Amino acid sequence: MSLQLQQIINQPAHPIGDVTYRQQCRAQLTANGVLVLKNFLTPQALGTIVAEGNSKQHLAFYTTSGHNAYLTPNDPNFTQDHARNYQIESSKGCIADDQIDLQSPLRQLYDAAPLRDFFAAVLDEQQLYPYADALSSINLHYASAGQELGWHFDNSSFAITLLVQSPKGGGEFEYVTNLRNASQGDMNYDGVNQVLAGKVNSKKLAVSAGDLVLFRGRDALHRVTPTQGDRTRMLVVLAYNSEPNVALSESARTTFYGRLG
Repeated sequence: MSLQLQQIINQPAHPIGDVTYRQQCRAQLTANGVLVLKNFLTPQALGTIVAEGNSKQHLAFYTTSGHNAYLTPNDPNFTQDHARNYQIESSKGCIADDQIDLQSPLRQLYDAAPLRDFFAAVLDEQQLYPYADALSSINLHYASAGQELGWHFDNSSFAITLLVQSPKGGGEFEYVTNLRNASQGDMNYDGVNQVLAGKVNSKKLAVSAGDLVLFRGRDALHRVTPTQGDRTRMLVVLAYNSEPNVALSESARTTFYGRLG
């Protein structure tokens, strides 16, 4: 590991180049669908990232959107209150990859071959690639008071996130594992409806500032509860693909970032 990366990653706790550590992480992710690496960042790196996030919050593109749990267009074959179409609200601010400083610890992390190899090993991927567009690889999300991420399934098979600032209240990550089987076409409308109706006890993930999370959300319904208080929740998404030359669609970029590049 380079000296620069050692200054960003808490290497004593997370020896990302160690084969045994990688195997342990993969086993935990496979068993639970989620892996939390506590205090992954050094305090110095975390402080630098928070300062960058605060200095650029005014540049964020803010959106409030309605969506169903499946993040798909409405289906007229179902009623509006059916789990397939039931509308959920999400709201957040976001700065995109091209707004992250070239010398930012986030850039150093994302581009570091040792860390990318670690992620690939834990996720059981042959190799990981950045997005081909200029906006989608590193995103910093802001959730101020009242903003939330509504219940949904991910379209991607994995997500890698870094919590860099916790709010004073709220902002809790809740999830229900194995609620559908997307690869088999089983959408489990009844199960989703039970969660949306508040009839299922979800799990809560204990995540603090500086923690890195790998999460398999394609078949796990999940949300982030509304932020409470005057301290913004800041979360970084490190987005990779298992294939090269993948770009987010123009419509998705317009929706997420308000621009194409």
